[in-house]
Amino acid sequence: MSSLKKDFQLTSIVVISTVLIISLIVSAVGKNSVEINGYSAVLCCAIICIGSQWLVWIPASIKQTEKFYDLTGGLTYLTVVIFSLWAGSQSEYPSVREFIISILVIIWSLRLSIFLYLRIHRVGKDGRFDELKNSPVRFLVPWTLQGLWVFLTVIVVIVINSKNGPSPPIGIWDIIGLGVWIFGFIIEVLADNQKSKFNSKPENKGKWIDNGLWAYSRHPNYFGEILLWSGIAIFGFSCLSGLELLTWVSPVFIYLLLTKISGVPLLDKRALEKWGDDPEYQKYRDKTSLLFPIKRNK
Repeated sequence: MSSLKKDFQLTSIVVISTVLIISLIVSAVGKNSVEINGYSAVLCCAIICIGSQWLVWIPASIKQTEKFYDLTGGLTYLTVVIFSLWAGSQSEYPSVREFIISILVIIWSLRLSIFLYLRIHRVGKDGRFDELKNSPVRFLVPWTLQGLWVFLTVIVVIVINSKNGPSPPIGIWDIIGLGVWIFGFIIEVLADNQKSKFNSKPENKGKWIDNGLWAYSRHPNYFGEILLWSGIAIFGFSCLSGLELLTWVSPVFIYLLLTKISGVPLLDKRALEKWGDDPEYQKYRDKTSLLFPIKRNK
């Protein structure tokens, strides 16, 4: 089978699966959403998530560059959150809860997208795309998956913001959700800053980081990411019901994505290729937790 045919098959499977998953989610959680020109706001947000990725994929595939991948993802978060907040205001003025969760996502997306954008421009490339960007068809896969990623992670915010009718007052679950989000955000920011500072020192070139939070977890930034999205999902306990609780797919999806698909597996593979034969690195792997920051006594 030719390489181009394989690319078409893989991309077709990813695109069809993505559309199917999003359709099922929209159908399940969008029934109480306000309508914009006869379409639920949840569906409109889904179209924004996928459409914006495919739109940027066109020039990115022509130039064979991934430099605007993370920035596009961040801007999509901003667009969807603002749109859903506006859509919900067509039924009822946004509640305190809606403003809070929208601001939390905006803070997170601005911080992460700018951080990743500056990092890739400093390094020059993202190794995840080395085998993808040379084929426009194959390169569509990560852009499509990013659209799915944005939609599934922010689905709690979309449903809360665009829900028809008044929102219940702030309660204990909202306070817990905010606390969990703050804790996760601090961990992610601290871990990213520690690694950036470590990599900026010439004497650390070609080495792995094993200090700070990285002495307790090999991927503390991912732990923070999972935690903060869990915090966002907790906000839904106060105002969502029935099938709307399926929005808890958000932290579950983040966990599976980062630990089973694109995060930990790819980084661990590259780390083993670089340092797999180094006894000190093997010692670090043995004594350091994969995700949760717990010190092992080995």
